[in-house]
Amino acid sequence: MKVIIVGAGAIGAHLADLFSKIRQDIVIIDDDEEKLERIQADSDLMTIHASSNTPIKSLKDAGVKNADLFIAVTRDENLNLSLCVLAKSMGARQTVAKVENAEFTDSQIVNSFKAAGISSIIYPDQLAANDIVNGLQTTWARQRWEVHGGLLTLLGIKLRNGCEILNQPFKDIFKPDSPYHVVAIKRGTATIIPTGNDMLIEGDYAYFMTTKEYVPNMKSIMGKSHYPDVKDIIIVGGGKTAVRVVNMLPSGMRAKIFETDTHRCEELIELVDTDRVMIINADGRSVANLLEENIKSAQAFIALTGNAEANILACLTAKQLGVSKTIAMIENMDYMDIAGNVDIGTIINKQALTASHIYQLLLNGDVRNMRNLLTVNADVAEFTAHPGSRITRKRVRDLDFPVEAELGGIVRGGKGLLVNGNTLIEPGDIVVVFCHGTEISRIEKYFI
Repeated sequence: MKVIIVGAGAIGAHLADLFSKIRQDIVIIDDDEEKLERIQADSDLMTIHASSNTPIKSLKDAGVKNADLFIAVTRDENLNLSLCVLAKSMGARQTVAKVENAEFTDSQIVNSFKAAGISSIIYPDQLAANDIVNGLQTTWARQRWEVHGGLLTLLGIKLRNGCEILNQPFKDIFKPDSPYHVVAIKRGTATIIPTGNDMLIEGDYAYFMTTKEYVPNMKSIMGKSHYPDVKDIIIVGGGKTAVRVVNMLPSGMRAKIFETDTHRCEELIELVDTDRVMIINADGRSVANLLEENIKSAQAFIALTGNAEANILACLTAKQLGVSKTIAMIENMDYMDIAGNVDIGTIINKQALTASHIYQLLLNGDVRNMRNLLTVNADVAEFTAHPGSRITRKRVRDLDFPVEAELGGIVRGGKGLLVNGNTLIEPGDIVVVFCHGTEISRIEKYFI
């Protein structure tokens, strides 16, 4: 499959890395030669140094007429849109444009774009807001990823003293009918796909798959019963992501947004529901300001400035002041490991979210809701089993499934079910697959 990426920024570079791992024919175009050299040093792909002033020539040089997927992820949304229209007219099969304007995600506008040749519109701030709001509903988990409307849930949890299942081999505590199981463990720098002889220890970051009905029980088992539900939220940084977050908050949640720019504060008053959201023209990184706004009564703290270091430090401060749930926006991929190691809470990276959303377009099988989990360097996705597909022919224990992959659960007949060795996947089942150390494209062959 041929893929052309225009834009060698953080998203383009992350996409190039993902695609090169599954050995696709990739071309990346940018006007910054230095960025292209860095990407080429890490990935097996072709680069084209070209100005946006000569798009037709550069697209022809890239072989756009044979492109299966054309992706425009430059910082200029208008350029992304126009390049996608141009690429489609020149023969590209699918086109994807990244935008920074929420108005471009309106359904009528999206339909107009499709008519013009733009297959998909990606708005990173909305993807980030979705993750943040979802996370606010589970203060005791670092990550919450819902399958098929929440019928199955993947929870990423940092394990502390008090967790009921520490230091016990899995073969002793997990049975075929257990209502949850562990699909991966991050221990130090290592990722473990567990077997019956493995066990959880304090300090592990573990991913659990469970059903919608059992999520509340997990809170007690993990020793997190003291974590309160979120009612009051403090947000530092009044950018586009903050606006999307507060406008999506469930009923019963209130927020205060700290923003240092006076003009932006005036804009925010027009963009949010001021009955539920207070705009504060002050520096939310200041302990004095946070105490003045009663941070100790807040259950969640979200740092959304454009500065990764500031967001990390702000979350550490909030934790020291007693906030249970802290969320940091980390734009720079280089800071992801640092942020994870300093234990700041939930990390949101728009580049990774955007890349995951686009990446699933490349897969041939019936796959959706795919995510790349940077914490454990793994992919998780929903596949649909079809009549006659390999996944339906044998029970799970006899499938010869890759050892680096784990079948987390299935959705069948509107109900979430966990998978064990005796499970027989049926046509129509939606199957959650967790992959580490193997290409998710290798899993496709079981479903097509």
